[in-house]
Amino acid sequence: MFRACIFERFGELLMSFLRAAVLPAALCMPWYATCALAQEVLKTDTTAASSSALVANEAQVPDLPANLERLPAPSIAPPVNRKKPATVHVELEVRPVTGLLSEGIGYHYWTYNGTVPGPMIRVRQRDTVELTLHNAPDSPVTHSIDSHGVLGPGGGGKVTQTPPGATSIFQFKAMRPGIFIYHCATPMIPYHLSHGMYGLMVVEPPGGWPKVDREFYVMQGDIYLKEDPAQSGVHEAAVDKMVRETPDFVVFNGSVGSLAKDRALKAKVGETVRIFFGNAGPNAVSSFHVIGEIFDKVHPEGASETLSNVQSTLVPAGGATMVEFKTEVPGTYILVDHSLGRLQKGAAGFLDVEGAANPRVFKSIRAGSQASGGH
Repeated sequence: MFRACIFERFGELLMSFLRAAVLPAALCMPWYATCALAQEVLKTDTTAASSSALVANEAQVPDLPANLERLPAPSIAPPVNRKKPATVHVELEVRPVTGLLSEGIGYHYWTYNGTVPGPMIRVRQRDTVELTLHNAPDSPVTHSIDSHGVLGPGGGGKVTQTPPGATSIFQFKAMRPGIFIYHCATPMIPYHLSHGMYGLMVVEPPGGWPKVDREFYVMQGDIYLKEDPAQSGVHEAAVDKMVRETPDFVVFNGSVGSLAKDRALKAKVGETVRIFFGNAGPNAVSSFHVIGEIFDKVHPEGASETLSNVQSTLVPAGGATMVEFKTEVPGTYILVDHSLGRLQKGAAGFLDVEGAANPRVFKSIRAGSQASGGH
């Protein structure tokens, strides 16, 4: 009898724990309460749609619109070039946009200012920043912004939970220099991130950084599709794959091929290159590498301190780095996540370097074949 009571009590405790464990932790936080209603609406819509689950997959993916294009390239902010702190006004609008994710695959993005990543925010240490966030009237849910470079509750996320058609404004002082991710902090947070709601905030030290010839802005993100990624059409994000951490796509700047062909990065032999690289995740850690280059300097995780002569640098989800190198030899250089299985999921970009050959540094004595190589 005693043993039966013990098992019964254990069973009650276990069920209580399981019930608590399956609740989205973010929804238990008071400052996210303003978004709970929007999430419940999504949940209700999903339940209402469950009756269509018997329909073939082909019927669940809308046709690809004619002439659907990739989202525009994100804007990179120029160096600050200012000797004293100032008040800087930043204005962002959350917009839902449908764009081309890969050949034959469209995707419903949620964006800051219509690009993935959102525009680079670039300020000087000790600047006072006033950030205005608009959420477009046709936005489906509440959105917000959390910057990892902000000292304050939720990095701004607490005070920017902004319903569709509304505006929020907050002010902060840029206290620390570095390369910081910003992203939506509305539950479910990884769902918003996988829709493209992220960018970089660059805070320069008072003297700035040494001048370089070229600066580029690249961010990695993982994307999870509700239906078969081989199926043509406009896709929605999948929560179950997100939770299992099994992305269909891992991409740079929002889509497969965003840094290819006429969209490739451009430089000339002898130029110095700086890449601001962020990893939005929401899940995958990046091993950032440029095939055929060695990073002269790396600011690991956006730190003030540098490392020299680095081949690949680890960038955690929700982290960023700044790398620099000088181009010595003309050719095409491939940006990759050196977890190389992700090449098959889209994690590749290209840097085209033009100029005269440099046989002192590199030359072919006898070529093996013309087949592709170097990863």
